[in-house]
Amino acid sequence: MATADTQTTENTPDGAQSRKRKVMLLGLTALVILGGLGVFAWHELYGRWNESTDDAYVNGNVVEITPLVTGTVVSIGADDGDLVHEGQVLINFDPNDAQVGLQSAEANLARTVRQVRGLYSNVDGMRAQVAAQKAEVQKAQENFSRRKNLAASGAISQEELSHARDDLTSAQNALANAQQQLNTTNALVDDTVVSNHPDVQAAAAQLRQAYLNNARSTLIAPVTGYVAKRTVQLGQRVQPGTALMAVIPLDQLWIDANFKETQLRDMRIGQAVEIEADIYGSDVKYSGTIDSLGAGTGSAFALLPAQNATGNWIKIVQRVPVRIHVNAEELAKHPLRVGLSTLVNVNLRDQSGPVLAQQPPQKASFSTNVYDRQLGEADTLIARLIHDNSAAIGKTAQR
Repeated sequence: MATADTQTTENTPDGAQSRKRKVMLLGLTALVILGGLGVFAWHELYGRWNESTDDAYVNGNVVEITPLVTGTVVSIGADDGDLVHEGQVLINFDPNDAQVGLQSAEANLARTVRQVRGLYSNVDGMRAQVAAQKAEVQKAQENFSRRKNLAASGAISQEELSHARDDLTSAQNALANAQQQLNTTNALVDDTVVSNHPDVQAAAAQLRQAYLNNARSTLIAPVTGYVAKRTVQLGQRVQPGTALMAVIPLDQLWIDANFKETQLRDMRIGQAVEIEADIYGSDVKYSGTIDSLGAGTGSAFALLPAQNATGNWIKIVQRVPVRIHVNAEELAKHPLRVGLSTLVNVNLRDQSGPVLAQQPPQKASFSTNVYDRQLGEADTLIARLIHDNSAAIGKTAQR
């Protein structure tokens, strides 16, 4: 009888609903368990080994073009967006003032070389004068000795002997004076030649400065890149240090990613990074590596840093900039621009790298040699002027 009642209950609509609820509850429980297992598996296999942020932006070298001399702009060789190559002329100043200064410095060096040549000639002249005075002293000494012997025998008077003594004293004084003048003149040229004489070196330094001022009236691109932020105008009178335009080498870009401090525990230099740029979307992915982890948080270097020791304090999770190197080939294929937004994902599996750099750089990170030949050309001009103005017959002039 009880069995019949049970079967009757299970066949009722309420029994069917109860069975359905049990099945749904078991299914939901299974889904939750499977979901939890899936999340756990994802965290263990992927999530715990990756950190990502979209607070990441493209950065690079913005090379400001600034003059080193005062000048008036007479030509502008490139505008915003133009490609310029290293050494290409960007801006020209009115060259007249600089050229006049250069010509004056050239004349000053030539005059100084000739004056120094005169000093060496004076030394030779003074040496000849000293030699002549020595001969006069020798002659006066012999005359005095002879007359002294004659005076002893009474052949001449004491007055003649006194005159001979006066002549010897006068010759000796003249020799001492000539020797002093020789020493004074020789001190001006001692242990030098024309080319390294202090007066010539000072005039050569003035010529170098004038040459540089003339060369710097032409502003050239120190790197290959694209022009941006042009503010200079024709006819503008500019002062040293004024930013006239910028050149951005788009092959020298990197990513500055600002990670939360809680994300940095397992980050190391050299870890692989996957990068997506908003400009291209998820279709284009860049590969990169961590170059460095910042030495401080962004707020620590802010213009107005937080004053946590005053007033009410609210803890805010800080962010630390992490510099990421971008693969050069991928960057050339899909160029980026300074300031673009990106999404970066760091693979934390490789823990072999250091947290901070362990060695200083062994060479310059960035360099240019476009200014090297300026002084070389100036030295060539100086050598020619010294040679042309010091050529003369005689041992002294050839020193």
